[in-house]
This record gives sequence, structure tokens and C-alpha cells, in this order.
Amino acid sequence: MIHITDQKFDEERALYGINGAKICSCSFEGDADGESALKEASNLEIENCMFKLRYPLWHVTDAKIKDCHMTDTCRAAMWYDKNMSIKDSSLGGIKALRECEDITVENTKISSTEFGWFCKSLSFKNCSMLSEYPFLKSKNMEFSHFELNGKYSFQYTENVVIRNCVLNTKDAFWHSRNVTVYDSVITGEYLGWYCDSLRLVRCKVIGTQPLCYADNLVLEDCEMTNCDLAFENSDVNASIKGFVDSIKNPRSGGIKADSVGEIISDNPEFDCIITINE
Repeated sequence: MIHITDQKFDEERALYGINGAKICSCSFEGDADGESALKEASNLEIENCMFKLRYPLWHVTDAKIKDCHMTDTCRAAMWYDKNMSIKDSSLGGIKALRECEDITVENTKISSTEFGWFCKSLSFKNCSMLSEYPFLKSKNMEFSHFELNGKYSFQYTENVVIRNCVLNTKDAFWHSRNVTVYDSVITGEYLGWYCDSLRLVRCKVIGTQPLCYADNLVLEDCEMTNCDLAFENSDVNASIKGFVDSIKNPRSGGIKADSVGEIISDNPEFDCIITINE
């Protein structure tokens, strides 16, 4: 393995195509403002490095990244990569991950608009994220102890499992399929519209007009706070602990809640059974 330590790279394609390298305490920045420093590289160990230039890790295979920092000028940092782990790092810059596969991220802070689009097999553990539009059309993802602050998240995603997370986001899970969320808090507007097979288990949902126009929607022992006009035109089976502000025209299935402020049921074609426990 090649060892590269304490160097600065600013030229175009500085380490293009390198195979089998350990890169430590290096910086990718400078007046030459070169792009694509590690494009088409493979079998990399990258530690304690600073990335300030654009497109540094494209078409990379088999890489371990640890204690690295990508600034907001490191645009579109990782595209078309496979089999990569990222630990104890910070990721900045718009479009930081796209069309990648088999990526694990742990103990990492992320601030990136349009993060994680069109990816497969992603895993996040003990991470925080600020992103306006994360994970569009990505599949086969797992999240644990993950905190998200953003908008328009998880749209058109498939096969997602989320555990012990805090999601502050509007329009989450629109058009998603086969998503299961355990023991998490989801705050935002218009949660889960047009989703198919969204399952929430012991979750707390906060925000207006959640879970409308959904198919095969399941809630198990969930709480709903400030949730008005919920479940409109949805096929739903739900058990809800506590109070729901209002339920509007659920299409089919059954809803059990401790109490409901208002039930709006003015569509005779809908036959969802609503049971109040009080």
C-alpha cells in the first residue's frame, strides 16, 4: 500500500486512478483549484484529511474515510462510489452523495442540500444532518440514532428502516414504499402523503395534515400531537395513544384512538371504522 502523508494537492485529478493507498493528514485545496482529485481510485484509507475542492471522490471503489472534513466548497463530493465507510467526519457541500451503493456512515455530521439521491444500500448510525432535500429515490436504507433537520425528505424512497431517530422535516416520505419507523419522533407538515406500506411503531407524530392519500398505512401505539385533518383518503389501520385533533375522511381500514377532537366523515363511499376509547 502506498502511504501519502502531510501533503497538499490542488491540481486537476491530483491522485487520479490511484489503487491501494493510505492518505493521512493531507489537504485538497489551493490556487490551482483542481477538480476530481481521487476520481476512479480504489482500495483507499483516508484519515484526517481536509477537502475543499470539487468532485474529489467519484467512481471510487472500496474506501474507508475517517476523521475527515469536507467544507461547503467541496461540491458533489461523492458520486458513483461503491463499498465505502465514513466515520467520525463532517460532510459539507451541496449534493454530497449521489448514485452510490453500499455506503455506511457513522458518528458524522452532515450539512448538504440534495444529499443522498438515487443511492442503494445506505446505513447511518449516530449521525446528524441538515439538508433541504435528502434521499430522493434511494433504496434499501437503515437509520439508527439519526437526527434530521430539513425539508422534503425520503421522497420516493423504498425499503427503509428507521430506529430511534428524530426527524424534523416537512413533506417526509411522499410516494415512499415499504418504510418502517420505530420509536422515533417525526415533526413536520403533510407527513407521508401518497405513501404505500408506511408503518410507524411507537412513534410520535407532530404536525398538520399527516398521512393522507396513503395505501396500506399502519400505526402501532403511536402518539399524534397537533395533528389535524389526519388520514384523509387513506387506507389505514392505526392504534393511537392519547388525543388526535381531527380525523378527516379516512378511506378504509380502522382507527382506534383514546380521544378525537373532531371526526369529519362526509364521504359515504368511505367505510373506515373509527373507535374512540374514552
